[in-house]
Amino acid sequence: MTDIRYIYVTTKNHKEAQTIAEQALKERVAACANIFPETETMYWWQGSIQYSTESVLILKTTADLVEKATEVIKHWHSYSTPCILSIPIESGHPDYIAWLKGEVRQLPK
Repeated sequence: MTDIRYIYVTTKNHKEAQTIAEQALKERVAACANIFPETETMYWWQGSIQYSTESVLILKTTADLVEKATEVIKHWHSYSTPCILSIPIESGHPDYIAWLKGEVRQLPK
């Protein structure tokens, strides 16, 4: 198991995903962001099934930065209850993992 995490986020649209990604990169709490600009979404909200279109944002970071990244996401996110999920990465290409770790700011211990 690595200490790399994907943070999966759904956003109201592509622009919001870009804004959150840019802020996470600027604050060095993510090394990379992937945006899937449009996805169909169905979910329970306030007692009924909702249908909408959202964008999916995946931020790549380290385990110790997930909390700080979550704060950045919540600050720039328009939803009252945003989907923010941290997904552990079991393994990966060592060179990529080293690059990712070098691009994020480590929090003081």
